[in-house]
Amino acid sequence: MAKSDIGSNIVFLLAGVAIGAVGALLLTPRTGQETRRRIRELAGEGRDVVRERARQARDQAGGWADKGREYLNSQKDQIRSAYEAGRQDYHESSELPGEETTPDR
Repeated sequence: MAKSDIGSNIVFLLAGVAIGAVGALLLTPRTGQETRRRIRELAGEGRDVVRERARQARDQAGGWADKGREYLNSQKDQIRSAYEAGRQDYHESSELPGEETTPDR
């Protein structure tokens, strides 16, 4: 299962849980005032959960960005090292002992 499928399934699961909880609250034998108070409490708890999940997602995305940046920097360093090594080898091989290199005209 792809990560995007898992994420969308979790969203649908949470939405279903929320709808079920609201339905259960509305069908319980409580006074209107008690029910409204309980809905406010649950909404506050839900808001806190969403904020926490959003913070975790931001942290995780920041971690992925940092890892990507580190990977790109290491690749850039490897390419630069390979370029410099190739350049040095070229200069060493083009300068044979006892010969002077002159530009072709």
